[in-house]
Amino acid sequence: MTKADVVARVCEAMDCTKNEAYDYVEDVFAIMKNTLVSGENMKISGFGNFEVNQKHDRKGRNPQTGETITITARKVLTFKPSAVLKQAINTEI
Repeated sequence: MTKADVVARVCEAMDCTKNEAYDYVEDVFAIMKNTLVSGENMKISGFGNFEVNQKHDRKGRNPQTGETITITARKVLTFKPSAVLKQAINTEI
């Protein structure tokens, strides 16, 4: 599913124009992005948790040359689905 698909579904569900639906979707994504960029975790009930985790420097290896390298510290985003979402995905239709 693409962002355009999400916009189309929001447009149908809310009975609004595509431009309005696009603005709604963009606003929600902007709020999510700003929350995560600021380092806050985000929990959407019935959907899941988005968490920003800090990874430290670590040693790695270039698989082509075998050379040892240092992988720099960075932040990573993880998503853990809620039990409700897991159950919905695994329920047979």
